[in-house]
Amino acid sequence: MTDQALRGKPEKRTTTGSKASRHGEWVVHLVLAGAAVIMVAPFVWQLLTIFKSNREASQTPPTFLPENPTTGAFTTFFGSVPFWAQLTVSVSALVLRVIGQLAVSALAGFAFARLRFPGRRLLFGLFIAMLMVPSQLFLIGQFEIIRDFGMLDSIPALAIPGMFSAFGIFLMRQAFMSIPAGFEEAARLDGAGPLRTFWYVMLPMARPTMAALAVLTSLYSWNDLLWPLIVTPRGNNRPVTVGLAGLQGQFGTDYPTLMAGALVASLPLIVIFLVLQRQFFSGIASSGLKG
Repeated sequence: MTDQALRGKPEKRTTTGSKASRHGEWVVHLVLAGAAVIMVAPFVWQLLTIFKSNREASQTPPTFLPENPTTGAFTTFFGSVPFWAQLTVSVSALVLRVIGQLAVSALAGFAFARLRFPGRRLLFGLFIAMLMVPSQLFLIGQFEIIRDFGMLDSIPALAIPGMFSAFGIFLMRQAFMSIPAGFEEAARLDGAGPLRTFWYVMLPMARPTMAALAVLTSLYSWNDLLWPLIVTPRGNNRPVTVGLAGLQGQFGTDYPTLMAGALVASLPLIVIFLVLQRQFFSGIASSGLKG
């Protein structure tokens, strides 16, 4: 009897512990579900506003569901904004910016992580310090450089300043530092130099981080508004964000049309994220906090 009693006590403790663990999991799930509802609510409101009339979307108190659903907001949007021309500009600037930033960040990150040269730590510290400087401080200097090169109102002018990113260099450095040194030593024993080691050994192993950087760079490029307004004064090569900003009038705003344009403009980013979501989370998890 004594042995059975002693055997039964751990089982009770285990049962009590499992119940407490399940209770904690339920609390976590409820908190996450509440946070998800808060995050999704603006998107649901956007979708419902698209199918309302402008009068219904502006009335007080607001209505949740549209009384007479209509798709006229999409017609108004495509009729008032040169969407396809601006979409071409946005996509072209995004592609140039992503390719340029991946190339610069990968090369600089590999140099800071694996190469040894005088002033390496000081130079990297300066790059990290740039993360604390607001990007608006560089606008005047960047504009003067673009103007002096005669590239105003052009697609390269939209993309070139975004090719250089202290955050991208930091992220790629963390990715290369997380790769075991044995791979690099094996390549060196086989006679590979720094460039061949970078291209054939290190770069393929850092693909998840590059995918994460590509998604983040696409997001920043697609949502950029202030720089396109400055560098495209004549408006011949303005992206979608500028077209959406033009829908906000001084004396009133057609909110259904604005919400329809925002939905259409966000679809390319959603596609990019869905394609690269696995590599994105893998890259952030493997390199963001190491080194």
